[in-house]
Parts: sequence; C-alpha cells; structure tokens
Amino acid sequence: MKVWTGYGSEHSRNLVMIGHFREARDAEKAKELIDRLTEQVLAEPDVYRSDASLEEHRFSEAVLELLRASNLYSLGPAELEQFSYDASARVEGSDVVVTTDEVEVSAFLKLLLDKGARVEVYSAHDYPDTEYGRGK
Repeated sequence: MKVWTGYGSEHSRNLVMIGHFREARDAEKAKELIDRLTEQVLAEPDVYRSDASLEEHRFSEAVLELLRASNLYSLGPAELEQFSYDASARVEGSDVVVTTDEVEVSAFLKLLLDKGARVEVYSAHDYPDTEYGRGK
C-alpha cells in the first residue's frame, strides 16, 4: 500500500514517456539502469522519501557508487524517490517506454536524456489512440 504524505494532487496522469535510442543495446542499458536504481531505492525506503528534510537528502554510498559507475550525474537526491513510484519501464526495440500515473518524472527524463535518448512525453488521456498508456 502506498501512503501519500505530500500536498494532494491528481494521481491519474496516465503519462507515457518514450526514450528513442539510436541502438537497441542503448535502450537495454538505460532500462537496466532504471531497474538497478529502482531496486536500490526500494532497498533504502527511509533514505529516499518526499518528507525528508533538506539536510537528510543525501545519496547513500550504494547509490553514489551506482551513479558514478553509470556516469550519471544529473539526478538530485530528492528525485530518486521517483524510482519507488508505481511506474513501468520496458524496452521495445530501440525504445524505452515508461508508463505511470505520476506527474513527477524528472528522474526518468534526466536518465533517458543523459543516456542519449530523444524523449517524447504525453498523457494517454489526451492521446487515447496511441498504443501506450493504462489499459493498452
């Protein structure tokens, strides 16, 4: 069960983010990095939470090591909580498709951009004829 601790807002965005890569192997590497960050953030739930004070927003050593090894320096500690949100990421050819009901997706956007993707973002509510989004 997910408990909301922030100011109320709409959580049914039906957001689609597609990172278009030149090569399928680049898409696979980006997806693997999303998976590794998600796994690490979920393993440290008290470190990456929205109600943490500014003094508490620090990278754990494990995450710092992962970010350094991945040459990913654009993410901030406060953004890492986004990897614990209910989001789905999959590879389709040379694309990484991320779907979520969340609006906070800067961490995914930065990761895809830093790894060389051309990124498309939209609400499937507004574009129901696309092949992505909830219920597809």
